Amino acid sequence: MHKVLVTGGSGYIGARLCLHLAEQGYSVTPLFYSNIPKEKSWISKMDNVVVGDIRDEKFLIELAKNKYDVIVHLVSLDHNQSNGSPAYVSSINIAPVWSLLDVFSKQGLKKFIYFSTAQVYGALKDEKVTEFHDTNTQNAYGLTHHIGEVICEHYNRVSSVDCRIVRLSNSYGAPIFEENNCWWLVVNDLCRMAYIENKIVLQSDGSPLRDFIHGWDVCNGVQCIIETSEDHFIYNINSGKTMSIIEIAQKIKTVFFVRYGIELPIITAKRESDVEINKYLLDNSLVRSIGFEVKWNLEDGINNLFEYLEQNNE
Repeated sequence: MHKVLVTGGSGYIGARLCLHLAEQGYSVTPLFYSNIPKEKSWISKMDNVVVGDIRDEKFLIELAKNKYDVIVHLVSLDHNQSNGSPAYVSSINIAPVWSLLDVFSKQGLKKFIYFSTAQVYGALKDEKVTEFHDTNTQNAYGLTHHIGEVICEHYNRVSSVDCRIVRLSNSYGAPIFEENNCWWLVVNDLCRMAYIENKIVLQSDGSPLRDFIHGWDVCNGVQCIIETSEDHFIYNINSGKTMSIIEIAQKIKTVFFVRYGIELPIITAKRESDVEINKYLLDNSLVRSIGFEVKWNLEDGINNLFEYLEQNNE
């Protein structure tokens, strides 16, 4: 049985990943920055729960004595927060990657899985994007994650820790904890808007492209990376389907009509100019080669979000 530490264990991805791994028989310890979640059924599935600040090296040294086999590192400011003061942003997005690897590599850690982002690729053209694609960061969020990747690559060379990078596209799905900050994510946001306001209002003309992957599929991808003996360094985790925001809105509209019998209006912003649409494809064949498969289609994910909204009287 693998002994796994998940940093950011109460976060949107972390809470789901901890639950998934625990249900798959792993010995899971979520690390929280502040309060332990109230959900007792979730807590009961965990081997241990730890509260602490990953910026505190003394805390990490004590934690490392627990001899974890695997760390999944999820702590990061979001896209907007990463535009703050460089000193503060790097203290959360960059320095802990280095500290974790420095401390835990001395305590027998076998595998370190770092959650990066597909944003390290930058603006994409009409192309197929494999893990060997050049990085071309366009914002602080992408930049800090790229630096995190470089730190992992260094420890892959100089230590016995097997470092792996996850370049995640856009995840979606109902939150595990009510307090999870996830309603700004495009699919979640549009489903909630449809449910509460009976309309879908886009902030763009609907042409921007995204690859959306359900949170449970992300968890399956991580499990495949933990269990594989293959030595690939970087994995794209995504659905392999590129869709425009208007296509997503139309899919939500269709599901909503079937579910509630209401025809939703879709309101888009006016297109400013004839922008060329490049339908890129994020290639996920590498993670599929180690056993990953996409199990959640978009329609099921949208229905699941509406079920959550119904049950929680949103």
